[in-house]
Amino acid sequence: MEPVKESCEELSCHTEEGGRKSHHSDKTKQNLTSRLNRIEGQIRGIKSMIEKDTYCDDVLTQIAAAQSALGSVAKLLLEGHLKSCVVERIQAGEDEVIEELLVTVNKLMK
Repeated sequence: MEPVKESCEELSCHTEEGGRKSHHSDKTKQNLTSRLNRIEGQIRGIKSMIEKDTYCDDVLTQIAAAQSALGSVAKLLLEGHLKSCVVERIQAGEDEVIEELLVTVNKLMK
């Protein structure tokens, strides 16, 4: 599935009570939700495989596929975050967003 392309105007971060929020287009939300629903199905399938004593190598292959799919979702979100939220905050003089981003990237790379 191709990444959803959005302009910077369609993506933005806002500070509200309770913290910052991202605002993605309906198309992006639909794409991400669809991907996450498929991943959720994969996880249920893995659980079922374990309950049925499926051969370990087959279960591990399905786990790798689910991890890869989740990584794709993370990449799409990171791309949107960089192109919108991070750019907006740097332009607003909020340079601390760089440290925040580095912490997030380190978490993703574990």
